[in-house]
Amino acid sequence: MINFRKIYTALAALAIGAGAMAATEPVDYVDCFTGTSNSRWMLGPYAQRPMGMVQLGPDNQGNKWMGGYEYAINSVSGFSHIHAWTMGGLMIMPTTADLALGNPGPDSPYKGANAGYHSRILKDTEKAAPGFYEVELYDHKVKAEITTTTRCGFQRYTFPKCNESRILVDLLFPTEWDYGFSVEDAEITKVSDSEIEGFATCRSGSWSSWNDWTLYFVIRFSKPFEHLHGWNDGRELDDIDSIAGRNDIGVYATWHTSEGEQIMVQSALSLVSLDGARANMAAELDPFAWNFEACVADARQEWNSLLSRIKVEGGTEKDRRKFYTNLYRAFAGKQTWNDCDGKYRDAAENIRQLKPGQAVYGGDAFWNSFWNLNGLWSLAAPEIIDNWVTTQLEMFRHTGWTCKGPAGIEYSGIMEGSHEIALMVAAYQKGIRKDGEDIYEAVRKMVTTPGCNLPFGGQAGQVDLDYYLRFGYMPSEKNVVSKTLDYAYDDFCVAQLAKALKKKKDARMLGERAGNYRNVIHPEYKYVCRRDSAGNWDANFDVFSNQGFIEGNSWQYSWYVPHDIEGLLDIIGREEAFNRLHEGFEKSREHNFAAHVFDRTMGQSAEFYVNQGNEVNMNSSFIFNYLGRPWLCQQYSREILDRFYGDTPYHGWEGDEDEGQMSGWFVMSSLGLFEMDGGVTADSEFDITSPLFEKISISLDNAYYPGAEFVIEARGNSKDKRYIKSATLNGKPLKSPRVPFKDIVKGGTLVYEMTSDPMEAAWRK
Repeated sequence: MINFRKIYTALAALAIGAGAMAATEPVDYVDCFTGTSNSRWMLGPYAQRPMGMVQLGPDNQGNKWMGGYEYAINSVSGFSHIHAWTMGGLMIMPTTADLALGNPGPDSPYKGANAGYHSRILKDTEKAAPGFYEVELYDHKVKAEITTTTRCGFQRYTFPKCNESRILVDLLFPTEWDYGFSVEDAEITKVSDSEIEGFATCRSGSWSSWNDWTLYFVIRFSKPFEHLHGWNDGRELDDIDSIAGRNDIGVYATWHTSEGEQIMVQSALSLVSLDGARANMAAELDPFAWNFEACVADARQEWNSLLSRIKVEGGTEKDRRKFYTNLYRAFAGKQTWNDCDGKYRDAAENIRQLKPGQAVYGGDAFWNSFWNLNGLWSLAAPEIIDNWVTTQLEMFRHTGWTCKGPAGIEYSGIMEGSHEIALMVAAYQKGIRKDGEDIYEAVRKMVTTPGCNLPFGGQAGQVDLDYYLRFGYMPSEKNVVSKTLDYAYDDFCVAQLAKALKKKKDARMLGERAGNYRNVIHPEYKYVCRRDSAGNWDANFDVFSNQGFIEGNSWQYSWYVPHDIEGLLDIIGREEAFNRLHEGFEKSREHNFAAHVFDRTMGQSAEFYVNQGNEVNMNSSFIFNYLGRPWLCQQYSREILDRFYGDTPYHGWEGDEDEGQMSGWFVMSSLGLFEMDGGVTADSEFDITSPLFEKISISLDNAYYPGAEFVIEARGNSKDKRYIKSATLNGKPLKSPRVPFKDIVKGGTLVYEMTSDPMEAAWRK
């Protein structure tokens, strides 16, 4: 296996004098292969910029769950540009071997060297770093190097001596799930002997057919090609000026190449128009001309600048690799969908115009991102939170609703609740946004108007909200009981904004509805339990079954009341709650706190407790703070950091990483912080746990916050000394294991004295 640690060290160690070496920078700790043997389509070793539209890199699987890139497969089927949830687009592949048109399809790496145009690779030549990917294609004898800007790709291919070296452009290829996407209409046109342009109107398959998009692209080559050929559904055409059709369609350009000759390819994308793609190319690639190394260096610098907003000291080399890799992933899973000029297409395919400096993003759901990504972004990159609110308000103004998972700025209806609400409310409460009335109008609709199917495709709003409003819970014959918990939390979030804006009637009404979670806690069992519209409880209740729950079971969901942990503990009984939680953690250790058996099935029952590998149970270790046993919060959160999270391709995260969710938890818990209620209250606080490092420095953005830097010091911190003995904030003792958000963004220093003895831990009750 290639030793990435040596590669990164070699890249980072620059001589600055006789025998002197430069310090390793944050970007050098990132291992882009971590977890890629158990990762989604959206997270591979792709070359990309933060929140980049283009995620350009290798694919090697067919249409399947977690399709895209699998580290353990020693082949590449092509390099595609878009790796967004339910979306794909524009694959490019250099070839020299016998021509085999068409992407090889499902499981192609196992069909031999001539199955399609894919190639085996020399694994020890495969390298990746933020903004860069490289590999040698064994069957084609081509070295491929890739970098990107936000909306453009830049590839450099080193060819052997060959009478017909080719670069293929394929518009239809496998992505994720078992259906991929279809090409409904497409055209590729020769502009000159060194440039082509085109479009592909695409639709995602099966249940996500609401997602349709037209990808416009411009591709230019550093050397004029000799011929341009094409194919469409098995029909081959030679020396074409254009080709149009649907389904399997593509072109390939040819050259005579000498040994070691390099041909570079620059590509620009837009979901708006060909003019938009050309403008993106002019804005982002023209400044580099054909200087590939300059673009690589610029990508590295952009990533390093972002990652350097949080600097860690102490800990082990492995800890630092894991930290910056997870920090990188927190900015690598979602996409920017507007062009450089601010134009984008809304969900109804109308062209809209943003104000200068704004962006619209897309991605999978905000399902419980209020515990992980939201808090991280609000501290380290508030401009991302700002743009997410812009995205939601743009969708609300133009198409009537905010969106829980705006894939390609479309209404996916995924996942549970409408937890974009938490992000929007927290953005106002934290001072990132000032337009509280606009936010309130949008989020209030989400919790008061039943969801619907939209005429232009997709589903918006809260599914079956009318039943929730009628019964005060979600009846089991109508939908899953876990929606009661999600909807109650959303009610709480909107109630907090109503309170801040002095809308007393709404605040009172929604505050009462936030208590609806109580209506699904069984009076005898004290667990969340299904009940029907007549009020009857599930006669076959099984605490370990996921029947009636989304990707979890009753044991896990019974801790999922982020807005009222104290009230929940009162219902369960604090001693009983402690015994349950403690038992769950002790029994989960053997599974590394991962219990993702329920993720893709319904009706299973298995004795699994804590599941760090999915959204609903990620607050569980922090509940010990509310039970007066903060040392157990510190113990178990550190254990999760050590055991659940790894630093190899095969062990990164045990579960569905969900575009930075697992990564966000690692980063925040490494800082020793967790935002239980999502930061939606006027006086929001972070829960405290044991940080992973001896010193952490967070640079604060003065465009949003008054402070310059917030520093966390954990004196004497180590794997043994992981308990907080005492804590002071700017010299004053902390009276509880919580620190106000407003005090962090003012800047200052939080100091812990650490101990190895849990009996010496602070805040004991």
